[in-house]
Amino acid sequence: MRVPVSWLFQRLDGLFAVYKPPGVHWKLVRDTVEANVLKALNSVPPPAPQQQVKFIPSSTQGLDGSTELTLTATSVPALVDHPLVKGPQFHKVRVGVGHRLDALSSGILVLAVGQGNKWLTGLQSSHVTRDYTLEGEFGKATEDFSHTGRLIERSTYDHITRDNLERLLAVMQGANHKALLLYSNVDLCSQEAYELAVKGSLLPQEKSPPILTGLRCLHFQPPKFTLEVQCVNETQRFLRKLVHEVGLELRSTAHCTGVRRIRDGPFTLKDALTHKHWTLPAITEAIKQSRSAWKKQAAKDSSSLRTPQTQNKQEDHTSNGASAAVPD
Repeated sequence: MRVPVSWLFQRLDGLFAVYKPPGVHWKLVRDTVEANVLKALNSVPPPAPQQQVKFIPSSTQGLDGSTELTLTATSVPALVDHPLVKGPQFHKVRVGVGHRLDALSSGILVLAVGQGNKWLTGLQSSHVTRDYTLEGEFGKATEDFSHTGRLIERSTYDHITRDNLERLLAVMQGANHKALLLYSNVDLCSQEAYELAVKGSLLPQEKSPPILTGLRCLHFQPPKFTLEVQCVNETQRFLRKLVHEVGLELRSTAHCTGVRRIRDGPFTLKDALTHKHWTLPAITEAIKQSRSAWKKQAAKDSSSLRTPQTQNKQEDHTSNGASAAVPD
């Protein structure tokens, strides 16, 4: 049974994540995915062309030597539906990009197709946290805080210990926690603030500067070290500068050798499609799984926020024959 290409296109409405390698611009990733999807959609065999009746003239020789003209009815395919006349079925597939990564960074890049671009806007404005691993190196400072920048200073680092580093990270996280409370617009003495803090859902409710919600050391082997960072409203330059400031606070210098995003909201590394999986079947399956995950998360959030009075009202409403519909 031939699957209509319109049905395949409707299945592409949604969000999915790809893995952007370092040294590649995000526009190239987006354009490659877009070209692969467009090529796959146009490679689907078109439906059989409609048939039309055509009268074909023919001449026959009569017994008396005269020529008779006759018309023969026949069914032929309509040329208006022929691929060489109609051209490709799709000329453009809109692929949107979520929180971007610069060329030096790697990790999760969230993309959207079709109606998923509307959901992508909601994801960007929801102040979700993103997780990164930052690789740094003590002893050198560069102009742009990265390993490709111009070297501006060298310093010693033998006096730095893991305990010194972890104490500094705890102080930095405490300072950012105060900023998080300031921009969350929640009464610090309320039950709501306590419940949000316990669940780790305390987030800024308006535009704010970059804020770290978590910071810890994963690896320490001087001069190299690795940090794990949870943050909101960040940029990759801010993260590289963070590594630089860690070096300064420890009376040394440091530069960032790698920025890798390992989580963007609900998307993690296990959800990210590598280059060889930037194909129509893999993308369709990834969008399907992300829809299911979002429905489960939405149901979990709504049930956790439901008060006993609201739950009783909903049960009464359901008992009267009404039911809530979940969009596909």
